[in-house]
Amino acid sequence: MTDSYYRWVIVAAGGLLGCIAIGAMFSLPVFLLPIARDTGWSVTGISTAMTIGFIAMALASMVWGSLSDRFGPRLVVLAGSILLAASLALASRTTSLIAFQFLFGVLVGSAAAAIFAPMMACVTGWFDTHRSLAVSLVSAGMGMAPMTMSPLAGWLVSIYDWRTALAIIALVAAATMIPAALLLRRPPALEHGNADPAAGQAEMSVAQALRSPQFVLLLLTNFFCCATHSGPIFHTVSYAISCGIPMIAAVSIYSVEGLAGMGGRVVFGILGDRFGAKRILVSGLLLQAFGALAYVFVRELGAFYAVAALFGFIYAGVMPLYAVLARENFPLRMMGTVIGGTAMAGSLGMAIGPLAGGLIYDAFDSYAWLYIGAWGIGIGAFLIAMTFKPFPKEQPALAAA
Repeated sequence: MTDSYYRWVIVAAGGLLGCIAIGAMFSLPVFLLPIARDTGWSVTGISTAMTIGFIAMALASMVWGSLSDRFGPRLVVLAGSILLAASLALASRTTSLIAFQFLFGVLVGSAAAAIFAPMMACVTGWFDTHRSLAVSLVSAGMGMAPMTMSPLAGWLVSIYDWRTALAIIALVAAATMIPAALLLRRPPALEHGNADPAAGQAEMSVAQALRSPQFVLLLLTNFFCCATHSGPIFHTVSYAISCGIPMIAAVSIYSVEGLAGMGGRVVFGILGDRFGAKRILVSGLLLQAFGALAYVFVRELGAFYAVAALFGFIYAGVMPLYAVLARENFPLRMMGTVIGGTAMAGSLGMAIGPLAGGLIYDAFDSYAWLYIGAWGIGIGAFLIAMTFKPFPKEQPALAAA
């Protein structure tokens, strides 16, 4: 009974940790133009810090995930929380673009990776029922970042310089994430030595899991999915400003996207429970592609709000389904590694958008081709997801194929 109550504490802690970590990392789009004006660094150069961050997140995801399988989520998430706060504080003081790219890119990205995969693996292990809802609620917490951290960053940078604003965000991260990390516990099944293997895959080794077609297809789908929405997420604030929309109003577009995303995560999670995670994921990926394309046709604030609400609802909605598919197909004892692998692929996909958008804007003084390209990549994600086939429950020997 205690465990049944405490699992919701895990969900709440995970939502808070994700909100602050993702929000801190995604404060960079809000700071993008203020940093460029203050330092003289190019938009491409500053955007590259975000690209480096996603690459670092990708490279660190499986490492942190594997460590959480071995040592539990509390130690790993606590280490990541401390590293994130310290890296943000140091980035606020640097005067070199290369140093900023290292601190905000390599270190912040690596720290954020310590939150997502271990947290998702932990939550999936705490729930046998309502699993999709629980994962969706944690993901919804992450989706609150545009509604909380982004407006906070926008407000801070409107009254302080960007350095002071970023330093304050570092303090917020330390004050909230470290206590939340201390609340985490291993799933009871692992504490009691019963890993509760999924879908009959009891004898599957980690090596077999990482070689399986199911794992490879999850990686590819997540890569193309995240490559689809990374550019629109990162550059929409700057795109809106380039259309003549004031900074605070432009940041509010990001908040509308985040609010819609919260609803999308929960709705898609419930639909995944009812109709199957794969079916809802495939449908969502197709809709996401056309949501990205819709940005090409907007110029006014009202139109930005409408497209942001639709796009945020869809792209945020599909993201929890990857963890659900992983838990349905792979044993709990390797969840950190498996979800870390899918997070790695997603982070590599996210790395494309910031750099590509910066290059496109610097070359054409327009973001149109960014959104058109995102549409094409989104169609690719949809086609790849169509080929995913879950492990047959009645034939576990196929897991080694």
